[in-house]
Amino acid sequence: MMNNNKNKEESYFIHKSSYIDDNVKIGNGTKIWHFSHVLKNSSIGKNCIIGQNVMIGSDVEIGDGCKIQNNVSIYKGVTLEDNVFCGPSCVFTNVINPRAFIERKAEFKKTLVKKGATISANATLICGVTVGKYAFIGAGALVTKNVPDYSLVYGNPARIKGWMCKCGIKLNFKNPIASCKNCKKRYRKIDNKVESL
Repeated sequence: MMNNNKNKEESYFIHKSSYIDDNVKIGNGTKIWHFSHVLKNSSIGKNCIIGQNVMIGSDVEIGDGCKIQNNVSIYKGVTLEDNVFCGPSCVFTNVINPRAFIERKAEFKKTLVKKGATISANATLICGVTVGKYAFIGAGALVTKNVPDYSLVYGNPARIKGWMCKCGIKLNFKNPIASCKNCKKRYRKIDNKVESL
């Protein structure tokens, strides 16, 4: 079913089994699939795909072109920039030391996932980290600290295991310069920092 926001220029799809709270902004072309819930005051950009059984908490900001696969909960304090991929059942947190019997809403830590980053299936991000642009977090990784731009991280805890092109192909640095074998884009690495040329 195609739903139209109050502004006739905005159109998006929401499956009839999903629930959208009041004061939620949804961009043109976005699709929200089965059994998902978007809580109040959240913003979802244009052309996003929100999979089955996704929960987007209150005050969450999601950029344009994001893909959030099945069984993902994105809690208050998490921001996804444009074109972020969240794989099935990846996990975000927002409190470092939760207890069921102690309310710690005032202690939520912010997590930022920058443009074009990938979080693979079943990866867990401990709150308070920044994932750099076009970074790639491997399946099942436990991310406990900031992830640099273009880095490939995996393991428990996640560590840098290499570097990734914007197009998602692993880079091979033989000197400070690497060229992607797929798209031919060039990069420079200095210490533990990679930048596009």
